[in-house]
Amino acid sequence: MAYDYALLKELSETPGIPGREELVRERVRSELEGLNLEIRVDAMGNLIAETPGPEGAPKVMIAAHMDEIGFVVRHVDDKGFLRLQNLGGFDARNLFARQVLVHARHGAPRIGILNPATKPVHIASEEEKRKIPQVSDFAVDLGLDAETVKREVRVGDMVTLLQPFQDLGEVVTGKAMDNRVSVWILLETLKGLENPAVRVQAVFSVQEEVGLRGAVTSAYGLAPDVGIGLDTTLAVDTPGTPEHEAVTRLGDGVGIKVSDSSMVSHGWLVDRMADLAEKHGVAHQFEVLPRGGTDGGAMQRSRDGVATVTLSTPTRYIHTVTEMVAKRDAEATIALLTAFLQDGTAAVAPSM
Repeated sequence: MAYDYALLKELSETPGIPGREELVRERVRSELEGLNLEIRVDAMGNLIAETPGPEGAPKVMIAAHMDEIGFVVRHVDDKGFLRLQNLGGFDARNLFARQVLVHARHGAPRIGILNPATKPVHIASEEEKRKIPQVSDFAVDLGLDAETVKREVRVGDMVTLLQPFQDLGEVVTGKAMDNRVSVWILLETLKGLENPAVRVQAVFSVQEEVGLRGAVTSAYGLAPDVGIGLDTTLAVDTPGTPEHEAVTRLGDGVGIKVSDSSMVSHGWLVDRMADLAEKHGVAHQFEVLPRGGTDGGAMQRSRDGVATVTLSTPTRYIHTVTEMVAKRDAEATIALLTAFLQDGTAAVAPSM
């Protein structure tokens, strides 16, 4: 099957921080048009697409969050420099000398330069050179006079990192692979899905990066029988990290999550995913993530509990603008998710 990597490029480059996912949501909605789906947007902003499904079949909610880590403007100073509030977790070491887009109310987004409010190395002391700035130390320079900046920009305006998507052949790299690659995986799965054995509840969720918020409300409203989170995970198979801390490895296939700090996957679902991967020849690996969570954690704790597992796409350099994903791994996730949704017994819990 040919996969639409041009769509992944669009999704990667489309801006959408927590609470401002509307551009991503509209691109997703346009991709779903013409499919046999019931589509709606809930009060939180989640886009929900459901298949009619066989009568009486288990309801399987699949969540992929649309938001990316980013910023909002929290102050405009008298010189026209912008101070930012981050939405989502950044490592400040990756923010030096970056270009950003300031999405003001009127007109096209403005390109700005993001740098810490510190001295350059030419005049900094040795102690100042060693200090790692916090996110709150950074400022955006739009290269405009203060009057223009204050006229165009207001507190709360969205600011996103600027980075083009690159297809390098075996891998792709760009910003917001966390979690646009999972949005893409869910879209490609829905477009290729034939005769699912379950009722699919596809949720393109909001505000995951600030507390799994969209998945909390959508899971409560949908009351699924089974939950499947789709997200990225660490692939720290890179220089400087011991092998046992890699979590997953790029190119070794879809990650079947055993646990993270938001959830422990239901064991029977881990086993079912592994069995299906073996049966269909899908490359896979098992993931134990010491820190971090996904929408799966929100689904699992909804109402009186939902049997849940997460399928992860191994990703190098997470929460930077050079996040790297292997096509082989993304396509393996599509294959395993499709096999689960088309299997007549995979979503049926064992008797206890």
